[in-house]
Amino acid sequence: MIGRLRGVLAQKQAPLVLIDVQGVGYEVAAPMSTFYVLPELNQKVMLHTHLVVREDSQTLYGFATEDERSLFRSLIRINGVGAKLALAILSGVSTTEFIQCIEHEDASTLVRLPGVGKKTAERLIIEMKDRIKELSGHAPVAANTPDTLPARANDTVGDAVSALMALGYKAAEASRMVRQVEDMASHTSEELIRLALQTAVK
Repeated sequence: MIGRLRGVLAQKQAPLVLIDVQGVGYEVAAPMSTFYVLPELNQKVMLHTHLVVREDSQTLYGFATEDERSLFRSLIRINGVGAKLALAILSGVSTTEFIQCIEHEDASTLVRLPGVGKKTAERLIIEMKDRIKELSGHAPVAANTPDTLPARANDTVGDAVSALMALGYKAAEASRMVRQVEDMASHTSEELIRLALQTAVK
């Protein structure tokens, strides 16, 4: 099991990042909550990781905080919740917000997340009631310097839409969410994704 990666951030295009560890490039899938606190390219970065091994693939998932990884691990233990859906949940709400949804049995917020229907939301509430005690409940803390480099204007919207589709939204819905963001052209792709997800769960 690979539990942590520390290296240089070589590439990032949601939901994937590439971390160069002494010449070896590790491709890591990360939730948007982690993307928001990534450093600039070619800067040092550290992610807590979880390796999912299947018959036809090996996928490494990375998280800015141990709380995020703990929640991810709890989610994938639930029947019907795979790694992709767990990543989408972490991208749509913070660890603290998710815990509050479970504690208050707020299914209406959960169903607004991509891939979460009414039955899945109810299952999450029931099965996570006891498991959230294992989590510290703290909001994710930025472990790295936020990325302030602007994305190329022509690629910003396309990158944001592609990232939302990777999280489970259909193309038309992802495009609509991005274009609903005010002053769309003035944001980086990461900012567009964050604002679009915030709109989706309101």
